[in-house]
Amino acid sequence: MALFDLPLEQLRTYRPDRDEPADFADFWSRTLAEAAEFDLEAEFTPYDAPYTAVDVYEVSFAGWGGHRINGWFLAPRGVDGPVPCVMHYIGYSGGRGFPHDHLMWPAAGYAVFVMETRGHGGANPTSPGLTGDPHGTAHAQAPGMMTRGILDPDDYYYRRVFTDAVRAVDAAAGHPSVDASRIVVSGGSQGGGIAQATAALHPRVVAALVDVPFLTHFRRAVEITDRDPYQEIVRFLASRRDAEEQVFGTLSYFDGLHFAARGEVPVLYSVALMDDVCPPSTVFAAYNHWQGPKEITVWPWNRHEGGQGYQREEQIRYLHKLLSKG
Repeated sequence: MALFDLPLEQLRTYRPDRDEPADFADFWSRTLAEAAEFDLEAEFTPYDAPYTAVDVYEVSFAGWGGHRINGWFLAPRGVDGPVPCVMHYIGYSGGRGFPHDHLMWPAAGYAVFVMETRGHGGANPTSPGLTGDPHGTAHAQAPGMMTRGILDPDDYYYRRVFTDAVRAVDAAAGHPSVDASRIVVSGGSQGGGIAQATAALHPRVVAALVDVPFLTHFRRAVEITDRDPYQEIVRFLASRRDAEEQVFGTLSYFDGLHFAARGEVPVLYSVALMDDVCPPSTVFAAYNHWQGPKEITVWPWNRHEGGQGYQREEQIRYLHKLLSKG
């Protein structure tokens, strides 16, 4: 894949107008208030892992609608006092995988809370998952998650996912190993989009690590890339030719641009200039709207994999510096 989006000098100033619904804030206030009616009932069950320096727990808590959401919680063993916690949200189709997939943050001195994305991971042989999405929808959808409930914001799939992510922060904050004043959200691709939203929706979050975020600048994404998952929306609209206004009306409640515009905490983004899954202009659009202190790492010669291990090291150094201040 050659460079296909705007030149880097234009990307750095690309800040498109936003089509935020007038009731965007009210929609999310109502959504989170409804979720809060369910007891969190967070459970941390010790897991027999063959590690000598890390404690591992299976996690379960009540997400949107009271549905049980699963995950992992790992914390460094033998550390005095509570430690910062990194919330990790997972990319599209992935499950929580195995504890050894998440050892980086405990090795760096942090706890990590890995939230499964409801409905994902069941068909992923490299990253299996357990959490379903028991909520049905009255409307037809294209295969995949992107158009599940897409004709109604209240019924849309990512309303449930973003709410789960906010509730996960509360679950993590309640664990005695976690310093609840130092909770960071993180993720790549779909996980990056979830992290963007959670940073804006939960006042307890103190920083965000957002890699090649999905679920951002929907209209441009579907117009310039022919890659999934955005193409799920295109295939739906190719069948439902009368639904364009309704579809993009729903998506406007979930667009990362609007969450980024509410992002006030420090953030470290990353972008890959050859990324045809989450095009670089969609990433810079969110980054340029972010209101708080921000940095972005640019990987000129990479596709959707971005910086991978190089970016992980950048993140560790970034948090060490940020969280040690004061």
